[in-house]
Amino acid sequence: MTTAISTSTRQGVILIIGILLIATTLRVTFTGAAPLLDAIRSDYGLSTAQTGLLTTLPLLAFALVSPLAAGIARRIGIERSLLLALLLICAGIALRSLPVPALLFTGTAVIGCGIALGNVLLPGLIKRDFAGQVAKLTGAYSLTMGAAAALGSALVVPLALSGFGWRGALLALMAFPLLALLFWLPQMRKQHMPATLTASGGLHNRGIWRSSLAWQVTLFLGLNSLIYYVIIGWLPAILQSYGYSEAQAGSLHGLLQLATAAPGILIPLILHRLRDQRYIAVLVALMCAVGTGGLWLLPSQAILWTLIFGFGSGATMILGLTFIGLRASSAHQAAALSGMAQSVGYLLAACGPPLMGSLHDTLGDWHLPLLLCALLSALMAAFGAYAGRDREISAR
Repeated sequence: MTTAISTSTRQGVILIIGILLIATTLRVTFTGAAPLLDAIRSDYGLSTAQTGLLTTLPLLAFALVSPLAAGIARRIGIERSLLLALLLICAGIALRSLPVPALLFTGTAVIGCGIALGNVLLPGLIKRDFAGQVAKLTGAYSLTMGAAAALGSALVVPLALSGFGWRGALLALMAFPLLALLFWLPQMRKQHMPATLTASGGLHNRGIWRSSLAWQVTLFLGLNSLIYYVIIGWLPAILQSYGYSEAQAGSLHGLLQLATAAPGILIPLILHRLRDQRYIAVLVALMCAVGTGGLWLLPSQAILWTLIFGFGSGATMILGLTFIGLRASSAHQAAALSGMAQSVGYLLAACGPPLMGSLHDTLGDWHLPLLLCALLSALMAAFGAYAGRDREISAR
C-alpha cells in the first residue's frame, strides 16, 4: 500500500516536472530569436519585411495548427501529441540554425507548429490529471514559460558574441526541449489511449464554435494576445518616439517581459478564494487599458505604465488559460476550447502589429494605435465579465 502510494506520488511529481519543462519551450524558442534579428538580417541581407516574417510565421502557425491539435490528441493521445510537439520544436531549431536562408524560415514555421500543439494541449492535460488544481498549475507553467523566455533572451546575445555566432546561440536553445524530452519520455509508458479523448457524450469540436461562453473565453484571451503582441513588438519604437534612448527602451522592453511573468505567482493564490472570476478578469483587463492609455497621455511615466500593462496582460493570459480548464466539462472539450481560443487569438496577434504599424506610418505618431489598444482592453474587460462566470460549456 505504502509502495503504491509512493510510486503514484513519484509519477505525479515527474508529470508536473514534465509539464513545467514543456512550458519552458513554448516561448523561449520563439522569442529567443528577437534579440538576434539584426544579426540575422545583416548576415542574410534580408529586407525589413522578410525579417518581420520571422515574427509573424510562428503566430500564423499557431493560428493554423491550433484547431487541429485536439483532433491529433484524439487519434494518438495527449502524451504522444506533446512528444510530437517537442520533436517538432527540436527539428525546427536544427533547421533554423543551418546556413541556408530558406531553412531559416522553414525551421521557424516548424517551431511554430510544435509550440501550437503544446499551447493547446497542456490545458487539456491539466484538466484531465489535475482537475482540482487548474489555477495553481496554470499559474506555475505560465510563470515557468515567462522565466524561461527572459532567461533565453538574456543568454542568446552573450552566446552569439562569445564566438558561437547567432546560429550557435539559437541552436543552444535546443537545451530546453531536450531537457523536457528527458522528463516526458516516461509518460509514454502510460496507457492513456486516444479513447480518453473521444467524441462521446456529444463533445464535438464544431459544437465549441457554437457556444457563446466559448466565444467569450476566446475573445478575452484573443484580444489580450492582439494587444500584447502590439505592445511587445512596438514598445521600443513607441518609447524612442517619445525621446527615450535605445538603451532605455530596451531596458523597459525587458521589464515588460518580467512584469508579464509576475502574475504567475500571485493570481493562482487569489483564484481559489473566489466563487467566480468576473471581477478579477475585469480588473486585470482594465490594467491593460490604463497601461496603454498612460503611455499615450503621460509617456514620461513609462516605467509605471509598462509595469501596469505587463502585470495586467500576464494576469489576463493566466486567467484566459485557466478559463479553458474551468469552463470546459472534460479534457477533450478543454483541448477543443484551447484550440479555438488560441487559433483566433494568434490570428488576431498576427494581424495586430502590422496594422498598428501601418496606422503609425500613416499618421506619423503612436497616439491612435495606443488609444485603440486602450479601447480594445476595455472591450476585453467586458468579455472577461462574461467568461469569468461560474459555469461550464454544455457538453452538447
